[in-house]
Amino acid sequence: MASAKSKRFNDPWLRGILYQTLLVIAVSGLIGSGAYNAYFNMRARGIPLGFGFWNQVAGFDINLHLIDYSPLSTYGRAFWVGLLNTLLVASICIPLATLFGFAIGVARLAPNWLLSRSALVYTNVIRNTPLLLQLLFCYNAVLKSLPGPRQSMSLAGAIYLNNRGLFLPAAVVRSAATWFVVAVALSLAAAMIVRSWAARRRDRTGAQAPVAAISVALILGGPSIALLGAGAPLTFTVAKLSGFNLKGGIQVIPEMAALILSLVVFTAAFIAEIVRAGVQAVPHGQSEAALALGLHRSLMMKLVVIPQALRLIVPPLTSQYLNVVKNSSLAVFVGYPDLVQIFAGTVLNQTQAAVQVMSITMAVYLFISLMVAAALNAFNASYAWKEKS
Repeated sequence: MASAKSKRFNDPWLRGILYQTLLVIAVSGLIGSGAYNAYFNMRARGIPLGFGFWNQVAGFDINLHLIDYSPLSTYGRAFWVGLLNTLLVASICIPLATLFGFAIGVARLAPNWLLSRSALVYTNVIRNTPLLLQLLFCYNAVLKSLPGPRQSMSLAGAIYLNNRGLFLPAAVVRSAATWFVVAVALSLAAAMIVRSWAARRRDRTGAQAPVAAISVALILGGPSIALLGAGAPLTFTVAKLSGFNLKGGIQVIPEMAALILSLVVFTAAFIAEIVRAGVQAVPHGQSEAALALGLHRSLMMKLVVIPQALRLIVPPLTSQYLNVVKNSSLAVFVGYPDLVQIFAGTVLNQTQAAVQVMSITMAVYLFISLMVAAALNAFNASYAWKEKS
């Protein structure tokens, strides 16, 4: 009998189940104990226990909001304003950092000595300097030192730059915009069809078609015909000096400009190193074979090296995209009204609902990060499937 019990205890599967069960009980006990203590401590100090504050009047203003907001709006409305401001910065920084990073990464491998060394200095300096320091330098030393509105730096009388921000022309949609959008959509579809036909022709015969020239002609020709037939789809209003500031147009506040500039410059340096490593990981014989076939260096990089390097570039690139979303929370140091500053800052201080506010904030960043990671993983999986097929 004793030997049977000892044999059951020595069974690795049963022993593993026992240990995991004990671990789950211990972790559940710790979580339950923490929740119990938090509940009674919050109740004793009069800290809100629920989410009733969500529909209360916020009572503070926000200088940048993509949806309607006023001091009479609720804390819930303030949350959505902060979330949209965070997504706005991320959606601008990720494409810009990707393009800039790929350009710098390719420049690191350029045969031109000055170009490659300049890219090397850029990546080494930016990657080894704290992002927060770059953000504060950009905001205080660069943007704050710009001239005032009356001495604004102007480009063609339509774009203005001063210490109040960047003022861009604002578009006003006209009735002809419908025809213009249809023309653009048809032109893009035609360009994609031509690109697909050229790829099949190249695979079948090896002949190269002037895809770039045909695509440019289609993309520019269709909208141009729509412009001639229906008129301009948009008109633009530019900022004008009124009193002590510029009025009209689209204002990019200095806090937003500093955050975008610093995030793009910082993230692009890391993406450049990822691109360089991915390109160098492609066997050198691939590029030699492409050059031996008569391909120009640019075509060799586009058609041979970069497609093979992408399967090595995409996984670490995902981490950089996630860092853009998370690093945007540093906006609180320059006063940009993102989710952290509005919800985890002002709302928390006014409501004292620290547990609820921080839980929501962390859950939002977790959800955004998981969505970005899922999108990149799906792209990586589809790209790997295309390579296999």
